[in-house]
Amino acid sequence: MMPTSKLIALATAATFAGVAGAQTASKGQPGLPAFQFGAVLAENIEWQAFPAFPPEARLAVLVGDPGKAGAYVVRVKLPAGVKLMPHSHPEDRIYTVISGVFYIGLGTTFDPDKLQAYAPGSIIVLPANTPHFHWAKSGDYMTQVSGVGPLGIRYIRAEDDPRNH
Repeated sequence: MMPTSKLIALATAATFAGVAGAQTASKGQPGLPAFQFGAVLAENIEWQAFPAFPPEARLAVLVGDPGKAGAYVVRVKLPAGVKLMPHSHPEDRIYTVISGVFYIGLGTTFDPDKLQAYAPGSIIVLPANTPHFHWAKSGDYMTQVSGVGPLGIRYIRAEDDPRNH
């Protein structure tokens, strides 16, 4: 596991690389390189289904290649009512709430009483291998996730993994 200070530095560099201004990611192209001056314009963000998420959820790669070692930035959109059942990630992550209210709870069992609500602008640090769950409880939400890949997701219960259906 990477020290949190190094993760924050890499995620910050990746975020600045993704909003700077010279190179612009375009539809059909991978995310911007993590350590090259560039920009991602809102109108060029390409949302896609992600096999490890419920079918209604969408993911967009903004910076880097989450499937490979190195810094990445992705955005995740969940429509109202959608749940991500308990799961964990092998990498440290930093979530930024872009819009809506982001509900996240810690633990290996989905428990609505453990959910905490985070408004737009909130930052959530999630250490690697921390079991957690999400619910778009009060409406749609969008988060931006920064991490150092490769990105991974492991559901606590195999039957909760959309890839198994």
